[in-house]
Amino acid sequence: MIKPIKIIIAIVFCLQLASCTTASDKPPDRAPSPVPDRPAQKANLKEASQLNVQLAVGYIHRKQYEAARDKLEKAIEQNPENLEAYKTLAYLYALLGLTDKAEEKYQDALDIKPDDSDLLNNYGAFLCSIGKVDEALEALKKAYSNPFYKGVYLAQSNAGSCYLQLGKYDEAEKLLRKSLRIEPKLPGSLISMAEIGVKTGRYMMARAYIQRYHAVSKPTPASLWIQIQAEKALGAKDHYMKYARQLIQDFPDSDEAGWVEAEARNEPLR
Repeated sequence: MIKPIKIIIAIVFCLQLASCTTASDKPPDRAPSPVPDRPAQKANLKEASQLNVQLAVGYIHRKQYEAARDKLEKAIEQNPENLEAYKTLAYLYALLGLTDKAEEKYQDALDIKPDDSDLLNNYGAFLCSIGKVDEALEALKKAYSNPFYKGVYLAQSNAGSCYLQLGKYDEAEKLLRKSLRIEPKLPGSLISMAEIGVKTGRYMMARAYIQRYHAVSKPTPASLWIQIQAEKALGAKDHYMKYARQLIQDFPDSDEAGWVEAEARNEPLR
């Protein structure tokens, strides 16, 4: 998981490396503005780079992805060491399914700051999402092992979900519980704990965690499928039918809806 990025409204301004006065045959009435020295130019470029990152984030939220990419590339051109620009561009590429480009930008960011815990968490979550689980766990461990990292619970949650993919339920549960002790309403950890409950036959646990998940997040095909499995195993037919209908009605084209229909063709779900 990648942390949401706060949108900041930026004021667009023009960088000037020299005076804006136009040339004329007449001498100026006053002395021209001094040309900024190199440190000032560099500071202005860094500020412009950060503003372009902020603008790009706004474009991403509005799904204007090409404009966002252009702003981020400009931000990197203005300041080749702008870590946020690389991280945001990597996120954008991952969002669009351009995994090779996303990984390249994450590597560029790591070249700048290899020990940045937030970057390691984002990179680890990305690697886990594309099936590079061992590499993901290595990056995530570096992140959650940093006692000064404020987002340690996010890295623990991502690592727990990664272990879940491997079927290592004990390791997953330990990390997920740690993350929930810090942030009890963390959706990723709640749904992963519910899935562990189903996978390990602890259906009361699965029900409890998926109910907590639905209290903080809108239902998804995956979350409803977990709830359906738990209710069916617990013999709660009314609840099973309720969530099965909801899944089929709200997400009729999902794989999970097909699974429900396949296993309950004789039930009056509609």
